[in-house]
Amino acid sequence: MTTNPFLNAFLAAGYIGGVVLLINFIAQGGQDEPDTLLIPLAMLSLFVLSAATMGFLFLYEPLTLWFDGKRERAVNFFLTMLATFGAITLALLATLFFFTFFT
Repeated sequence: MTTNPFLNAFLAAGYIGGVVLLINFIAQGGQDEPDTLLIPLAMLSLFVLSAATMGFLFLYEPLTLWFDGKRERAVNFFLTMLATFGAITLALLATLFFFTFFT
């Protein structure tokens, strides 16, 4: 990649746009319906933004600790964060299950 973060962001957006256009072209058999391109473009962009944000939130601090020589603290930090997020996810899924089947 380049050392310019703005160029990298635009390259990522261009890549997403290209993938969306290709998928849309294949799914429609070559028919042109430009009004339907916005939804997959937005969803794939949201996925990439979410993946980058989660990568930063989950990995920045543990990697910083790891490279500072605090390996045990880095592993504990990461596993604690992962377990906490897993518990939150399970609570949300249990709530969804309850409201889906018992209300």
